[in-house]
Amino acid sequence: MSVAKGRHNEKHTVSRGMIFRNIILGGQDGVVNVLGIVLGVATATNSTSIVLLAGLAATFAESISMAAVAYTSTRAEIEHYESERKRELDEMREIPHMERKEIEDIYRAKGFSGKLLNDIVDKITQNKKVWLETMMHEELKIEDPEKGMSPIWQSALVGFSAIIGSFIPVIPYMILSVKDAFSISLIASMAVLFAVGSYKSHLTSGKWLKGGLEMMIIGGSAALAGYLVGYFFQAPVS
Repeated sequence: MSVAKGRHNEKHTVSRGMIFRNIILGGQDGVVNVLGIVLGVATATNSTSIVLLAGLAATFAESISMAAVAYTSTRAEIEHYESERKRELDEMREIPHMERKEIEDIYRAKGFSGKLLNDIVDKITQNKKVWLETMMHEELKIEDPEKGMSPIWQSALVGFSAIIGSFIPVIPYMILSVKDAFSISLIASMAVLFAVGSYKSHLTSGKWLKGGLEMMIIGGSAALAGYLVGYFFQAPVS
């Protein structure tokens, strides 16, 4: 009962981790890329409509691209896992003595020996499912990607998060002039990036300040690049 409950909780922990990772991936990418674009266009022109056109075009193009990348990368992970799984199954059928020797080598390297080592190897190789899972996890060091979110759900989450993140630097230009929106868009984006980076690091390494500053630097680099490009191509004042 307790083992089943532990596995159930572990599955939910993995799912929450994957959800958080995909939200960060899409949201961060949306904020950083669109911020650089709108600041560059805003620097080059004083036209609100042009800034919004560039920002919204980048928002939806970026979101679709990120969703597609999330889908194809997850599918590739699944296909790779299935290919390796089939190879291990074939080897277990065709050269079981070699596969058994690999299990023995794995647990000998962990410090087991003698009768205890033989008992462990016997126990694992008696159950083909356990044997296969041990080979995938211990020898190949790969986990079943299908235990997490499906490719469709991952792509949807990444794409939606990218849209939300992309709107952060765009919204000020919807309600203010280009001049007034410029600094607000930059400050709001930096604040969001710092908050997301801090929260992510708080959950992982605990170094929230370092994580927040690192993500701000990434966003600041994009903003600077966009500004410099916009400054180079800005329209001459008549």
